[in-house]
Amino acid sequence: MTEPRATTLTDRIDRLFQVVRRPNGEQHSHEEVARACRESTGESFSAAYLWQLRTGRRDNPTKRHLEALAAFFQVPPAYFFDDEQGRALAEEVELLGALRNTAVRNLALRAVTLSEEGLGTVSDIVEAIKRREAMRDQGE
Repeated sequence: MTEPRATTLTDRIDRLFQVVRRPNGEQHSHEEVARACRESTGESFSAAYLWQLRTGRRDNPTKRHLEALAAFFQVPPAYFFDDEQGRALAEEVELLGALRNTAVRNLALRAVTLSEEGLGTVSDIVEAIKRREAMRDQGE
């Protein structure tokens, strides 16, 4: 969890797009999400409007629009409305996004039966790989 917690509506919407992805790892498109929101609410909801919400150019969506976004991304509507709950849910969104990645999910499922010592070893290996990749990225 290297990025700061989402604090504004724009941040929270953008974070959902960044973290909650398709099973193949790609981000959902604005059109895909807008279409699902239109279908669930019956109200006007365009890809352009969603982009405006995501980038902060519009910042006053209806409650129904936010509820539709929450349903699409499978988070409680409180993620948008309640600052305290929104912060707590931000961690769950990170976890949800990670578990939608098949490789991460498979690794987590295989690790469930490991001892505490085994989990510690896996954690150490992951940290070493993260450091190596960070150094490689800095060198590029």
